[in-house]
Parts: sequence; C-alpha cells; structure tokens
Amino acid sequence: QCLLSGSWRSDTGCRMVVSTLDKDNRFSGFYLPGPAAGNSELLTSPLEGSQQDTRLVPQHTFYFTVNWRLREAAQTTVFLGQCYVDTNGEETLHALWLLREVADSPDEDWKSTR
Repeated sequence: QCLLSGSWRSDTGCRMVVSTLDKDNRFSGFYLPGPAAGNSELLTSPLEGSQQDTRLVPQHTFYFTVNWRLREAAQTTVFLGQCYVDTNGEETLHALWLLREVADSPDEDWKSTR
C-alpha cells in the first residue's frame, strides 16, 4: 500500500512533506526547493492535494498544488502522478507538473505556462 504521508525527496533534491490524509483522502503540507531550483528567492511553500482511496487501488493516482512563496512573483504548480510499490515494498512517486506564472496581459498569456 502506498501512503503519501511523510517526507519525499525528488531526484533534484527538492523535498515534500505531506500530512496525514483526512477521511476524504485529502492532505496538506509543504514543499522545499532543492539546489537544482536555482532560485534563492524561493521559500518553503504550502501544498494541498488528494489521492485515490488506497482501499480501492494499491498503486493510486494523486495530485497536489503548490502556491510558491516568492519575494516578487506569483506562481502555482500542479503535480499529477501515481504512486508505485515495487516487489521490495519501496514506494516511488512518478509525476508530471505544470507551472503557471502571472501574465501582465492576455497578449503575454502564451509564455506564462510551462
């Protein structure tokens, strides 16, 4: 069974700490950037998310959002992924992300999403 609660580290050294899931499989926590983020203005940022009921599927999907705490910019990232458990019981998260920055105008909208 794959549980998101606890501390997770990415390949780039970022760390995510997730609270215990509530009865609706929702969670909160915080995200700490790693050295690969390369942005000294990036602070520990809050996250919120949800996962599928682990009683229904052993290797569930999940999502969470991070509202980045930056000194002079507004950014939000959505992560969408799946938790895998291998034959040794090791849990691994695989996720894709989509980052949105604030655009100054509709004409600038095209370059605000990565």
